[in-house]
Amino acid sequence: MLIPIRDENRKKVFPFITILILIANVVLFAYQIMQGEAQSFLYRFGAIPWEIVHFQELPDLKWEFRSPVPNICTLFTSMFLHGGLLHLIGNMIYLWIFADNVEALTGHIRFIGFYLLCGVAATLSHIAFSPDSTIPMVGASGAISGVLGAYFVRFPKARVHLLFFFIIIIRVFRVPAWVMLGIWFLMQLFSGLGSRGQTGGGVAWFAHIGGFVAGILLILFFEKRRKVLKLA
Repeated sequence: MLIPIRDENRKKVFPFITILILIANVVLFAYQIMQGEAQSFLYRFGAIPWEIVHFQELPDLKWEFRSPVPNICTLFTSMFLHGGLLHLIGNMIYLWIFADNVEALTGHIRFIGFYLLCGVAATLSHIAFSPDSTIPMVGASGAISGVLGAYFVRFPKARVHLLFFFIIIIRVFRVPAWVMLGIWFLMQLFSGLGSRGQTGGGVAWFAHIGGFVAGILLILFFEKRRKVLKLA
């Protein structure tokens, strides 16, 4: 298994939006745990493809499973929820390592829009391939996939440290970002194609794919334009 632990891309600005997003995810996960009945919480605020497609809640839902917000709003609320502690930790590691440099590219305020749009694009990608699914989709990985897409095209040569472990063999490798993120994307693509036709829960592979592609495209519009000084 390969896990990124840090990159060698120097922080150009203090990434306080990245930190706020990270804190928001952790706090909401803690609140989710405090609710006791996690399943009902995820149904209320997770993005359910059938509901998004039909603009209505699932029929015959129990009262405690009904959402207090319009179904379309779950495109946003779902990206701040997680299905478990490992799900949260894995996403926050990727966010912490890669988002700071993308935030520097876009600027703090633009990064909020970039992050949210990547998350929405990721969720819509999942819905496009599973429109009849009645299982809530939750997690920040779609939005973070957009961050990875932007990093892939803007910092391809930045070195990323990967922790490799297999049973008891542990080693750290330094590889260019384009190699690590390229392998990551191919894994999502092959896993997504292999999951076609399956029912039930699991990983929303096409959300990762859609988020990654969205990040590559959206960074073209959200990146700050560098001012050029012209001398008369």
